[in-house]
Amino acid sequence: MLRVAGGFARSRSGSMMPLFLLSLVPLITVVGFSVDYTDAVETRSNMQSALDAATLAITTLPATTTTAARQQALQDNFTANNGQGTATLVSFNVAANGTVTAQASASFAMPTDFMTIARINTVPVAVTSGVNKAPGLVQATFKVTGVSGWWNKTMTLYGTQFGATAAKPLMTIAYTYGNTKDPKGYGTTIVSTITGSGSQTVTTMVQKQVCTVGNNPPNGVTLQQDSYGTNYYCVSTMYPANSAGAAIDVSQMGGLYLQMNVPSGNPQNLYSNDPATSNRLYSGTAANSLVETPTGQTVDIFSIVPCGQTSYQAWEDGGTTVPAPSSNADFFYTVTGKCDFDQRPSLTALTQ
Repeated sequence: MLRVAGGFARSRSGSMMPLFLLSLVPLITVVGFSVDYTDAVETRSNMQSALDAATLAITTLPATTTTAARQQALQDNFTANNGQGTATLVSFNVAANGTVTAQASASFAMPTDFMTIARINTVPVAVTSGVNKAPGLVQATFKVTGVSGWWNKTMTLYGTQFGATAAKPLMTIAYTYGNTKDPKGYGTTIVSTITGSGSQTVTTMVQKQVCTVGNNPPNGVTLQQDSYGTNYYCVSTMYPANSAGAAIDVSQMGGLYLQMNVPSGNPQNLYSNDPATSNRLYSGTAANSLVETPTGQTVDIFSIVPCGQTSYQAWEDGGTTVPAPSSNADFFYTVTGKCDFDQRPSLTALTQ
C-alpha cells in the first residue's frame, strides 16, 4: 500500500480524480467521527434522564427493602426509561432522622459506526446521579381547642394508601350544638380515630370537649368571654387521660385531604383539595396568625403540618362570607407532625 501511494505521489501524469478521492478520505472520517460523537452525546443525555428517574424511583420503596432488591429496581427502572447499559447502586443511606441520600451510576459501551475506520468499535459512556430526600410526615396528631356555632358539623381526615385509588376515613372531629341559645352557640365536640377498613372499621373516642354557657367553671377551667359578651367555659377530657390527641399514622398514605360536612350549610361539604371550597380552611404555625387558603387553590396537608412542632388549623363553616379574618372561624384544632423516612416522592431532590 505504501509503495502504491509513493508511486502515486511521484507520478506527474494522469487524472486529478484519484487525488480528489484520496482527499475525501480524511473528510469522510471527520464527518463520520462527528456523527458518532453526536450519537454519544444523545446517548449520554438519555442515560442521564433514565438514571435520574430510576434513582428517584427507588427512594419510594419501603425502608425495609434489601440492597439487592433496590439494585434490581434501579436497573429495571433505568431500562424502562430507555437507559442503555448497566445501572449500579453506589450507596443508599437512611439517617436516624429519616433523611435519605442515594448515589447511582450507569455505564454503556456504545457501538460506533464510523470510528471503526480507526479501529474504535465502541465508545464508553458514563453518567452519575445523586438524590437527597428530606424526612416526610408519618404521623399527625389532632386535638380540638374550640368549636362553636348553631350548626352541627363533622370534619373527617381521609387518606389514600400507596397503590390504592379510593380514600378511606382516618379520623373525625364531630360537633353537636348544645342548644345554648346564646348568639355564638356552644356544644359538644368528640374527636375519634378510625381504624380498619370496609365493614370492619373501629371508631375510638380520644377526646371529648364540652363547652357550656355560664359563670361557674370547674376548678382548673378558665372562664372565657366571646365577642358577643357571653361567658362560657370548655372542659376537655382525653381518652386515655395522658393522650396528646388523635394520633394518625399516615406513613402509608400517598394522599391526604380534609372534608368538613355541614348539613345546614351551603355548600354542605367543604374540602381541602377542592379549589372551590378550600378557602374555608385556615392554617399556620401560630394560633393568632392563621392564614386563609387563597381562593382557587388546593391544600397539601403534608406540607402544612410541620415536622416536630404543633401547627394550627381552623374552618369557617359557611355562615360567613370569605375572605374573612380567622377570628370568624368556628372550628379550631391543632395538628402536631412527626416526620421520618417516608415513601412519598415529593420531598426528593436531585443533587447531581
